[in-house]
Amino acid sequence: MPSSFSSYYSVLSSQTKEMIIKGDFRCHLFAFALIFLGSRVSVHARLLSVSKPDPDDAAATARWLVSQNNWGVLNTISKELGGAPFGNVVSFSDGLPDGGRGVPYFYLTTLDPTARNALFDQRSSFTISEYPIGTCGKKDPENPSCAKITLTGKLRLVDEKSQEVVFARNALFSKHPEMKGWPKGHNFQFFKLDIEDIFLIDWFGGAKPLTVDQYLHPKT
Repeated sequence: MPSSFSSYYSVLSSQTKEMIIKGDFRCHLFAFALIFLGSRVSVHARLLSVSKPDPDDAAATARWLVSQNNWGVLNTISKELGGAPFGNVVSFSDGLPDGGRGVPYFYLTTLDPTARNALFDQRSSFTISEYPIGTCGKKDPENPSCAKITLTGKLRLVDEKSQEVVFARNALFSKHPEMKGWPKGHNFQFFKLDIEDIFLIDWFGGAKPLTVDQYLHPKT
């Protein structure tokens, strides 16, 4: 403590000193709580608006996983590595907040191998986990009750002259506003994954049967 404060502090009663210490502790505790909550929001980008569905409802769980997440691992066939699989962490969106359609869209540049690979060979898969959402608690990410999904299909460019590119832009920029300021000279383009197969684990007992049609048109 500064010398002037030390002199003042030494003449205070023990009760007053205790009040100061408690008040200082509460201030630190409150500041820590704000920092913790802020970090939770910044990591997950937005608060959950829909609770996790029942594990028995595979379609609802799959759609929830995709709509509530904002990044995953996009896997392509590497031209530069002789056809070896290449996984890359990417941001994505399936629609406006609370208005997802289930199809993931991406904003990619050919300065990165993922886009180059897709333009050479469209075969791709996209894996996301429940863990980043923050609803797995202390479970290990590999625990079957901590849901995970792999969407397999073709990674295609979205036609720049179509209405779909407007949807893709709104979906991605609303969820990832930083993208608006990414360098124009890097030639970012909108891609989407045309889903052909779905692998979902959301509970014990193996993968849940789920067709693409069931996924895209879940019962409400």
